[in-house]
Amino acid sequence: MQSLLDPAILFFIFGILAGLMKSNLEIPSQIAKFLSLYLLMALGLKGGFALAHSGLNLQLVTSLGCAVALALIVPALSYLALKRILPALDAVAVAATYGSVSAVTFITAVQYMDTHALHYGGHMAAAMALMESPAILFAVIVANAVRKRHANVDVANAVAGAVAQDKAGTLPTLGKILHESLTDGAQLLLLGAMLVGILSGEAGKVSMQPFSGDLFKGMLAFFLLDMGLKVARNLGQLRGKSPLLIAYSLLAPLAHAGIALILAALFGLPAGDAALLMVLAASASYIAVPAVLRFAIPEASPALYLGMSLGLTFPFNILLGIPLYMTIAHRVLI
Repeated sequence: MQSLLDPAILFFIFGILAGLMKSNLEIPSQIAKFLSLYLLMALGLKGGFALAHSGLNLQLVTSLGCAVALALIVPALSYLALKRILPALDAVAVAATYGSVSAVTFITAVQYMDTHALHYGGHMAAAMALMESPAILFAVIVANAVRKRHANVDVANAVAGAVAQDKAGTLPTLGKILHESLTDGAQLLLLGAMLVGILSGEAGKVSMQPFSGDLFKGMLAFFLLDMGLKVARNLGQLRGKSPLLIAYSLLAPLAHAGIALILAALFGLPAGDAALLMVLAASASYIAVPAVLRFAIPEASPALYLGMSLGLTFPFNILLGIPLYMTIAHRVLI
């Protein structure tokens, strides 16, 4: 209950309620984009300042290694589970969505830890950046394998119809997709801000405090208001979906967080880093990966993977998941 009374979370709940009431409240898209970029820049600076203070160490390498391992394990396990209840290409798309990460969920978790004076490594922002692209690579490779294995007239027609809507007229190549994901502006901003933080060190931290510190929570509250509105408007996409998919949207985050906790315990990660690793594993992408999937797997239904990740998994993690993962990590790991 204490976490639900946080102003940023209350604005998120208010946004959901306003959306469900069919209110005309709306955050202009350009402002929402600016807020997203601000949060990533501020997070990158915080991580860079922390890295400048701690330096490179074994804990950093181990945490990043666990993050990469999770980015490979989660989509693979998700696909094995989902292909039993979904068409193959839909299963690939949903698995990739859940195999990637949500920057806003991570940023909200970082704010939660700052508010509760919980220690964590600044390098976890780099872990978030590393965990985004492997799911995209997984989606492209597995989708191509599925197309070859199940090549038939119906699939060929479906691909042809989807491709006709693509301006280039052909499915994008693996190299093009990887280039776009690795050079994505938001991800580059996060990494660039981390580099600035590392190079400027303590002096930079002091000078940027009004920007990356004092304004952070207010900006997060404004952005979560917009996210609440989007969640409410995406709930309708889940109407008529299988109860198994609804259950997956809520149970998969817990299972993936459990895998992260096991890895953290095996490799001796501190509780704060383990908690953020659990948050990353439990989150699902609703911006970067769905945008790529529309071109990489046009046969898959965006209403399915976007409705599940944004309509259910995102609010579950924001309202209940984050405090749950934090509590478990700090009780299990000392």
